[in-house]
Amino acid sequence: MVDSHWDCIVVGVGGVGGAALAHLAGRGVHVLGLDQFPPGHDRGSSHGQTRIIRQAYFEHSEYVPLLQRAWALWANLEQATGETLYQPTGLLQVGPPEGTVVRGVLESARRHGLAVTPLSPAEVRHRWPGFQIPQDQECVFEERAGILAVERCVLAQHTWALHQGATIRQEQVTGWSSEPARLRVCTPRAAYTADRLVIAAGAWAGQVLADLALPLTVLRKGVFWYPVDPTCSIDRGFPCFLFEQDQGVFYGLPSRAGGPLKVAEHSGGQVVVDPLLVVREVDPAEQQRVEGFLDRNLPLVEHRLEAAGVCLYTMTADCHFLVDLHPADNRVAFAAGLSGHGFKFAPVLGEVLADLALKGATDHAIGFIGRSRFSQA
Repeated sequence: MVDSHWDCIVVGVGGVGGAALAHLAGRGVHVLGLDQFPPGHDRGSSHGQTRIIRQAYFEHSEYVPLLQRAWALWANLEQATGETLYQPTGLLQVGPPEGTVVRGVLESARRHGLAVTPLSPAEVRHRWPGFQIPQDQECVFEERAGILAVERCVLAQHTWALHQGATIRQEQVTGWSSEPARLRVCTPRAAYTADRLVIAAGAWAGQVLADLALPLTVLRKGVFWYPVDPTCSIDRGFPCFLFEQDQGVFYGLPSRAGGPLKVAEHSGGQVVVDPLLVVREVDPAEQQRVEGFLDRNLPLVEHRLEAAGVCLYTMTADCHFLVDLHPADNRVAFAAGLSGHGFKFAPVLGEVLADLALKGATDHAIGFIGRSRFSQA
């Protein structure tokens, strides 16, 4: 076994781990990133062509400062790499007056002075004829929201990390241990040692952090692409959307004219026992639920499936992130359980993990996503 020592090792270099790698390298840290899959892979949670980025966060208003920092960091990454990663489209969110989504959007906007526009269903229909919304629903539009090109984002982070001196190796981490003088990380090829460790293992976080017995559940989510009328394209100003309904929560992202609409269900999902053995074929029940949503709300979308994929959500019990130091060893920082809404935060979570690993603390307000909330429970 080869023994190679590093200032820091990052386990998992997808969206968040790749960002941590870039931040650490940018601070002059001798850093190694390890991942069992090649860069830009589709086996976990950082893929699928596009992701929504937004600021008026209905899930919890305390995410907003993190989002604002993430927005700036995505722009910095674009400038550093010359890549176009963000496409403004706006985001339409729809739900019942007593629901979670619209109320949460308006509350976050109020608390943080964010620009959002309430619209009636008739106003939505006039502006975007592709939508069909019942009159008893509330609608709100966030103009600055848009799309991140997810694989390009991950690869841009890798490019920037490598440019700053990081090393990335495709090796599966089989275990790690804490020793008085160092941390040890094992793969089938080598035993590496480090002064600090960052764990951002996505759907594998429960395995890599098994000693913590974190309350994590991995869910399989189907993602579908359908042909659509040209009026429902980015070129015609058609926005991303998220609908809260009795049948579930559904979202979609437009493409350029001629491209398909991406649509999926954010709620639901099938429990995954082993992320390596996920069924990749289309689930007819998932497809039927998505097409039922399209029938109700986007009648111009054809029921002719062009492509499909699978994404993994690693859920916590309360659907909020877990970002913290390991309670048994403060040389180890981790992010886990991003619960299907974490990718947009990748660069700021990478910054937080770099802070925690190197300094044991961060100036970012992350108390609400710390591990103590589950320890107290």
